[in-house]
Amino acid sequence: MLFTTSVYVKLALLVSASIASALPSPPHRPAAASNVRKRDDASAPVAASWYANWHATDVPLANLSWSKYTHMIYSFGTTSATEYVSLTDQDQTLLPDFVKNAHANNVKALLSIGGWGGGTNYSTIVGDATHRSGFVKTIADLVKQYSLDGIDFDWEFPNGEGIGCNAHSADDTANFLSFLQELRADPTGSNLFLTAAAGIRPWNDAKGDPSKNVTGFSTVLDYVAIMNYDIYGSFSSTAGPNAPLNDSCVADKSQAAGSAVSAVNAWHTAGIPLNQLVLGVPAYGHSYSVKPAAALPKGSSGELVAFPAFDNKSQPMGDSWDSAAPFTDVCGNTQGASGVFDYWGLVKGGWLSENGTAAEGISHLFDECSQTPFVYNSSSGVFVSYDDAQSLAAKGSFIKTMGLRGFSMWETGGDYKDTLLDSVRSAVGFSDSNKTTTSSGDARLTTAAAHSSTMKTGKSATATATIPATY
Repeated sequence: MLFTTSVYVKLALLVSASIASALPSPPHRPAAASNVRKRDDASAPVAASWYANWHATDVPLANLSWSKYTHMIYSFGTTSATEYVSLTDQDQTLLPDFVKNAHANNVKALLSIGGWGGGTNYSTIVGDATHRSGFVKTIADLVKQYSLDGIDFDWEFPNGEGIGCNAHSADDTANFLSFLQELRADPTGSNLFLTAAAGIRPWNDAKGDPSKNVTGFSTVLDYVAIMNYDIYGSFSSTAGPNAPLNDSCVADKSQAAGSAVSAVNAWHTAGIPLNQLVLGVPAYGHSYSVKPAAALPKGSSGELVAFPAFDNKSQPMGDSWDSAAPFTDVCGNTQGASGVFDYWGLVKGGWLSENGTAAEGISHLFDECSQTPFVYNSSSGVFVSYDDAQSLAAKGSFIKTMGLRGFSMWETGGDYKDTLLDSVRSAVGFSDSNKTTTSSGDARLTTAAAHSSTMKTGKSATATATIPATY
């Protein structure tokens, strides 16, 4: 049964309240340095998306629903040890058209640098003073050449190997901050809209653990986009939700691999204000080879399970954007099918009807803890964890209740007839005029705690009410 809007709101309130009861005060934030610009648009809500340049033929710029976005992020320029930022011949033709379309629709145009395979040289560049200065100059030149409004830094991940061959150093996070401070000191950089795409935990410190204090980044970045997806995948011990809203309610705590709830908690505790956090949301899911006995332990008429065992040596093909043809990644390793199904791929592939319900012969589960859906084809043995309108509405209500800055979707072309985009926009509070009713700041936490306790007990609650971290 589909949840009503009121249930989404209650869910978000409960989740928000669970964070409120657990969050310590963030680290002391020093006054911003004099070279840091004052962000006059700091409270403007964000409806963003990453536009994948390699899908430009299938997703023409002219066909995008530009009026539904506030920011669009061209992906990707890659890091280069010599040129600092590398753009392909296609980029040099496509990027100007991207910016022209964005500006014609009053949308900020950003260039994302890095990505899963494009950030191998970040550590080398920001780890040397000369290279940092060269990086700043290169960005300033690119901004002027292409009339960009900002830059998105997608480093996956500081002090980590990422794809497997990233240069990395114990000083990566500190050096990243030094670079951003230098960029903000530049006349061009001082006026840019600067963002960073990050994982569900703060960037690693010198010991390789999530940093406990990243407050300095709040003075140089407009927002941090938490990429709350790929939480489960072919690398996991079992199948599971791609983008869980919550994981504190799982029956088996070993399955609590991360979620929007824990990620917001971690980043805010480490010093990033709630209104400088954007929740990354996916328009795709992951597939697994799962035997019927594992997916439907009570038989074909029983309930689908959310964490079944799978065969990690047999990766199913995803949608038509996937390919089984072997290719060599930037690290020199041979890769095959990703198993990724974009939302449109689930509709076009016969998994879902156009209204998002499971097609005939497809088993379906909407998991109340993670607030994400799963589908399974017992004939092919393929199990898919993904996001739909219902899960995006739950995430949007969470964003609104928590007072986060907004959302950013990976990727623009993954949706089907704006099903996911419309759902999350509506839940966040965007109207056709791109205005929202989203509140900002930590005060939302107190309000959520009080409302949540009232719903549970029927009595008023104080700001110090303890709310269980479950639904």
